[in-house]
Amino acid sequence: PDPAEPICIVLVARILWDKGVGEFVEAARSLKQPELSARFVLVGEPDANNPASIPEETLSSWKKENVVEWVGHCDDMAAIYSTAHVVCLPSYREGLPKVLIEAAACGKPIVTTDVPGCREVVRDGDNGLLVPVRDSKALADAILRLIENNELRVQMGKRSREIALADFSSERINAQTLDIYRELIE
Repeated sequence: PDPAEPICIVLVARILWDKGVGEFVEAARSLKQPELSARFVLVGEPDANNPASIPEETLSSWKKENVVEWVGHCDDMAAIYSTAHVVCLPSYREGLPKVLIEAAACGKPIVTTDVPGCREVVRDGDNGLLVPVRDSKALADAILRLIENNELRVQMGKRSREIALADFSSERINAQTLDIYRELIE
């Protein structure tokens, strides 16, 4: 990202309350100050078949309030990650979030919740920051820490890339999968 541009914090997910979108918006709202040059971007679509889906009217009101930018669905995730300074996923629960593995592979510092799945990708204080679930204040504090500290963002981004290569490369995952098959066959 261009250092002259505002710091871009991106949340990529299905637009559901359970993904922590409400907390992300509250954190963005609390951090929207003239002296703080930051953008908060939501990437994804609501899921009309999911009861936790956030209505488009709510998304439109947030956009109109200028608290977040909602870009909707995006086929070019490389472009999204290239503009991001920080990737955020304040989810209430996860399996192993692909978005965090992608963010780590792209060398991004991450702010996420301290839940299984998320904490398998993010090591608190190493390649990102873990915050409690449903805590928009802690989320805002963690995001602010990264907004204000370029050196920390760069350091955590490098560690994210190292972790992605060491723990989540296709070669490593394939080898682990084959090991499990071998154990089952024996």
